[in-house]
Amino acid sequence: MLSASDACLRYVDEEHYCPHCKSRLSCCQAPPVHVGDGLGWGSEVLFICLNDECSLFVNGWQHVEEQYGHSASFRYMKLPDGEAQAMMVAGKDAFKGCVIDPETIKAQNKRYTKEKEALSQLDTCVAEKNLEPVIFLLTDEAAGVEGRKRACELLLEMNDITCVDPLRNHKFVNTTIEQNVEMAIRQILKANFKKECSHCAEIIKAQAKVCMHCGKEI
Repeated sequence: MLSASDACLRYVDEEHYCPHCKSRLSCCQAPPVHVGDGLGWGSEVLFICLNDECSLFVNGWQHVEEQYGHSASFRYMKLPDGEAQAMMVAGKDAFKGCVIDPETIKAQNKRYTKEKEALSQLDTCVAEKNLEPVIFLLTDEAAGVEGRKRACELLLEMNDITCVDPLRNHKFVNTTIEQNVEMAIRQILKANFKKECSHCAEIIKAQAKVCMHCGKEI
């Protein structure tokens, strides 16, 4: 089954045109609920004419006022399967905030692919001494929480002191993950008889009285 970003990426470069004004239809993310029947649209995307000068949109205001007695108009809309219709909209800004940016979708898709790859590597990363997927998941704030928690547990098993710098240089948004990482770093340093200099943050021997990097007394 395609993810939402996969589905959007599949259609975002397609070209469709409005029969009323000949403008290219914008590829928009479909709302989760169809205003007509309360059900979904059956598609992740809708192709919609967002041209405010389109004759369907311009003339629709008077038609809706006369027929239904309220303020609204129509936009030409086409589904990926080819079905098309005049869709009622409440104002000129409707759906303009849902236009899909191809580059954003491609970037999201690339990140999601890397997350799945990193998750698949967690089962073997300890045996292979491969720290890369663990660091990727812990420093990717968009990654799933459960995967990040598991990565933190594996961090302790790997006991690799080289994890300290990339994790210290990351700004964590999720406070739970941040706390888990902090505890893991402390345990890894302790297991390797190391500590961080309170002045320059470089890693030094646990029994050191003077930092070998900044020369200051600990």
